Amino acid sequence: MNVAIIIAGGSGHRMGQDIPKQFINVYDKPVLIYTLESFQKHPKIDMIEVVCIDGWHEIVWAYAKQFNITKLNWVISGGETVQESICNGVYNLENQCEEDDIIIIHDGIRPLVDETVLSDVMIKCQKYGNAVTSLPYNEQIFVMDDEISTTKYIARETLRRVSTPQAYKFGKLFRAYHEAFEKKIGIYGSSYTNTMMVELGERIYFAAGSDKNIKLTTKDDLELFKAHLKLEQDSWLK
Repeated sequence: MNVAIIIAGGSGHRMGQDIPKQFINVYDKPVLIYTLESFQKHPKIDMIEVVCIDGWHEIVWAYAKQFNITKLNWVISGGETVQESICNGVYNLENQCEEDDIIIIHDGIRPLVDETVLSDVMIKCQKYGNAVTSLPYNEQIFVMDDEISTTKYIARETLRRVSTPQAYKFGKLFRAYHEAFEKKIGIYGSSYTNTMMVELGERIYFAAGSDKNIKLTTKDDLELFKAHLKLEQDSWLK
């Protein structure tokens, strides 16, 4: 079984809107629904769980009914941090998932996930036990010596930039979150499941990524998302 955990627990202050950014309407559809539709349409996704900000649970269920997201099985509360939210989602699947079921974790504010990206992350997870969406890093990276200068750089050929979706076998993921929160490893700051796994000593495997898999953090990101949608509607473009 393949289960998607969609993280939609953020308040979205950086977007500067009156409602959480995952619920902003774009062309009469909430951002979160665009995300859920990608998982709903994928033939290998069996069930969806949304980890949601408190006070919005019934709205998620209502939107799911309106937009025919039939694979949605659970809507649960998030935590104070993204890692707490993911942890809540994983723990909620206890007694629902088997040891080798694949759990796909994805940000609710990444609404342009490709079917090919989703497929590859599941295929790689089945083969290696985990998989993280990734792309080459195409910019030069320098290490600061002080605030104004440097003499060191990191060869970009040795770097990958990663995002969601990420996929893990349920049993190992469940035990990893118990260990991480008990030992307070890999759960603070900007930590995510992939960085937590590495801090716990796991090897992470790369899956295919896509440049259009943008994260909607600012108003500029929202405009870029709208441009992608318009481009898809312009079918005459090759």
